[in-house]
Amino acid sequence: MGITGMIYMVTMVFSLLVSILSSSTVGFDYFQFTQQYQPAACNSNPTPCKDPTDKLFTVHGLWPSNKIGGDPEYCKIRNPRKRAKKLEPQLEIIWPNVLDRTNHTGFWSRQWKKHGACGYPTIQNENDYFETVIKMYITEKQNVSRILSNAKIEPDGKSRALVDIENAIRNGTNNKLPKLKCQKKTRVTELVEITLCSDKNRAHFIDCPNPFLPGSPYLCPNNSIHY
Repeated sequence: MGITGMIYMVTMVFSLLVSILSSSTVGFDYFQFTQQYQPAACNSNPTPCKDPTDKLFTVHGLWPSNKIGGDPEYCKIRNPRKRAKKLEPQLEIIWPNVLDRTNHTGFWSRQWKKHGACGYPTIQNENDYFETVIKMYITEKQNVSRILSNAKIEPDGKSRALVDIENAIRNGTNNKLPKLKCQKKTRVTELVEITLCSDKNRAHFIDCPNPFLPGSPYLCPNNSIHY
């Protein structure tokens, strides 16, 4: 094979690799719908929050995820439709930037670009991503604060047993296991996040895969979880 043929072959192989790597079809197994308890999220952050918090679980993100291997991030955007401005008043309530309330839009944009775009085809575009989260939190009643309140678990600063929190969430998710994130600060273990998981089509809840393992700083103990 002459030098021209070799150059042609290298060019073709390179083009094929680029095509594969830039493919818009990205695999994922399920969705994580993660909500953060505002006071604990601020307490666990190295930089103090700039504004007072509410005693509520609000949205951290909706993340396409995989049971095995890494989760997809920064995927190709298939549909250019942007987030409608009319959604922002609701998003400011259910999905605030807890760490910096002067920059909600920057937080939302990062969540969409890093995670939401990878949810195609279940998530069609940016506007659909945010409409879906609003529907999940409000219409589909996946508001973790409300689910806990229905089980008489209120944010009153009491110590809770892990099984009580898990059972409360199970009652609101067809008996499916959530994923909990805790963090210890000044000898107090706080409940920071609760994740609800659903199949890749968002048709039904599933047990959350990949819990935090023993030794992780985010593993919740069996007892004395502050909420």
